[in-house]
Amino acid sequence: MDLQPTAAQIIAEYSTSLRYEKIPENVVREIVRRFVDSLAVMYGAHRAEPLEAARKTVQRFANGGPSSVFGSGTKTSPDWAAFVNGVAVRYLDFNDTYLSKEALHPSDMIPGLLAVGEAVGATGKDLITAIAVAYEVALALADTATLRDRGYDHVAYIAIGAAAGASRLLGLDAEKAEQAVNVAGVNAAALRQTRAGELSMWKGCAAANAARHGVFAALLASNGMTGPSPIFEGEMGFWRVVAGSLYQLPRLGGVDGEPFRTLRTSIKRWPVEYHSMSAVEAAIKLRERLGDVRSIESIEIATFTVSHKIIVKDPEKWRPKTRETADHSLPYITVRTLLDGDIWIDSYTPEKLSEGRLLELISRTRVEVDPKYDEIYPEAVPNRVSVRTSDGRTLTEEVIYPSGHFRNPMSDQQLSEKFFRLVTPVLGRERAEELHRTAWRVGELKDLHQITSFFSF
Repeated sequence: MDLQPTAAQIIAEYSTSLRYEKIPENVVREIVRRFVDSLAVMYGAHRAEPLEAARKTVQRFANGGPSSVFGSGTKTSPDWAAFVNGVAVRYLDFNDTYLSKEALHPSDMIPGLLAVGEAVGATGKDLITAIAVAYEVALALADTATLRDRGYDHVAYIAIGAAAGASRLLGLDAEKAEQAVNVAGVNAAALRQTRAGELSMWKGCAAANAARHGVFAALLASNGMTGPSPIFEGEMGFWRVVAGSLYQLPRLGGVDGEPFRTLRTSIKRWPVEYHSMSAVEAAIKLRERLGDVRSIESIEIATFTVSHKIIVKDPEKWRPKTRETADHSLPYITVRTLLDGDIWIDSYTPEKLSEGRLLELISRTRVEVDPKYDEIYPEAVPNRVSVRTSDGRTLTEEVIYPSGHFRNPMSDQQLSEKFFRLVTPVLGRERAEELHRTAWRVGELKDLHQITSFFSF
């Protein structure tokens, strides 16, 4: 009797077999767009405290290696670069998103894959292929089971996806790639406390650490390290212990005509937790209609259950004291946007968080779950914002598919505007334009140093 392959074996085979030439042109294009977007948000976070802490740690203990550290001239090992550069991509909560049974940010894996690619002399096409592998694996896992309700964080899937993508760049055969997945999987589970209550700096670091772990697992496997098997189906394996039941991995993109999940990822237009993205757009529209924001008397927001659990229910979300909590607070995000007509990376300063008018309006804000919105999530991310004014008006805006959602994608022009708004203050216009041109043609690059050479500034 033939034994069915384990989930780890399926992932490993996929990692070794996917070819650049077999990736549809529209998928390649979307991967390039997410690569450009990831570079942009890195530069926006260049002065972030956790990023600086990570850089200082590398410079003190892990200086020396083949992979470039963002924001410095330091070189280090691929796993350390995966962590530091991953913090840069994730910290602003401004990188891409995938919504399914578990929501995650797949581009959290890109810095780790770039670090490995730089270390092994990979080409741009090699990197794109590895990103395709990593996205498909992590997103297929997100389609399989939710983790947050069991107290585990979505970054568990990032670790496994990163291990698969790194295995591809390292040229591992299926047997070694399986061991990389085994090692990544046995240590992947991370606590959801990262995103509960008052949020700390670690909120922007957890995925970077998961990607670092996935890269480290692949590096170990490349030198013969083995891990426990079957890591998913075992008695004490990932499915039973972390996910809560036995599951079957769905087909991966390109297998038997399965569409690539990359096409269902969404790019962020604003630096907020994704479930609030439509509330931002609704608030911007309301601000345009309001005229004088001093006329606002009260605010009502209708959202969906997952949004309420993640960015509403905790008391801390109603009086955020940290940037990390504020960009995961639907009340803060909505009121801040109404007051300013926009929300950007400078919307979370201590002065903004403690502003009297903001706090007053938050106290007059009510958030409720609309059951009809639960019926269309995660296909859509609906929010409805209503404002009552001192002259008796009630103004309402509803947004179902916000700008950047895969059903309402940002144009290349809008993506470029985001890029230059984030990168130009750091590199200057001329060098930002050079990086922009280089990033868009990543698939043509023979040497990834053409990208990482911009990391020193």
